[in-house]
Amino acid sequence: MNRPALFLTNDDGIEAPGLIRLIEVLHARGFPVVVMAPAREQSASGMRLSLRHDLRFVERDDLAAVIRQENGPALRMFSLDGTPCDCVIVALDGGLAHWTPDIQPTLCVSGVNQGPNLSVDVMHSGTVSAAREAGLYGMPALASSLATYEHADFEQSVVATVEIIEACTAVLPTLPLNLLRPNGSRDVPEGEHERELIISSFAHGNLMLNINGPQNWTNGYQTVTLGARWYHNAIDMSDTEHIGVAYRVGAAQIEDEDIAGTDCNAIIEGSTSITPLSSWPVNHPLGMSQRLLSAATQSGESGMPFWLEST
Repeated sequence: MNRPALFLTNDDGIEAPGLIRLIEVLHARGFPVVVMAPAREQSASGMRLSLRHDLRFVERDDLAAVIRQENGPALRMFSLDGTPCDCVIVALDGGLAHWTPDIQPTLCVSGVNQGPNLSVDVMHSGTVSAAREAGLYGMPALASSLATYEHADFEQSVVATVEIIEACTAVLPTLPLNLLRPNGSRDVPEGEHERELIISSFAHGNLMLNINGPQNWTNGYQTVTLGARWYHNAIDMSDTEHIGVAYRVGAAQIEDEDIAGTDCNAIIEGSTSITPLSSWPVNHPLGMSQRLLSAATQSGESGMPFWLEST
């Protein structure tokens, strides 16, 4: 079976177990894969770029050789000594075309990340930012995370992610319609019906998906909006006597508001949450309207977005 090619990245680093397991499953299912991921962990890096720094680039054939199956699809793996967004920019703005011209990705997949990317987390997450950066460059994209630190068994989250990838590639053109955005904001999504317009927005990189897998996946999928998550006591202020004392940022208490139809509640209920997000700010010329984003967040019978289900 001919499968569309995929571009993978993450923020946990090229050797992260969630990324490796995802590559293994995709390769076994026949997807050609090219990877450009940070050389080291870059969690919570947001959309930070490494300006005015040389970035070390390495092909990791040692990792690919362990995964690669005889007569399997193409698999190339590269690391970059930079942030997740650095990786996406280097890959899409000429890198992949130069190093792997035989692999032309349909979709960017960022993850599978260790730890939740729920609610306000999407503002800080390197995983989500890598997917957003791909969208800004006109490539359809999704981000995926295992929303717990209680264990590092990625199997369920990988299975869910692969099912969503297959649903996405079924509605996308083989080659991105808008890669590098040659017409800028003049190239806008088109469609006679709501479903067509949403798929076109996704294909143009203006709409992305944020996926979170629960600690124990028992309740299928839910397509939901972002919830309200609050981080309290981010630093320990018990030592206030000394100037220059070192502080570590990290909340001692996390509060998720109980709001139905949100990613936080879906995870608590044991569901894999899928949240459509606008790649652009809403007041950008290519920002998703609230009406269309709300429509894109409607579930189908499977719990996935209705527009990813076959009609």
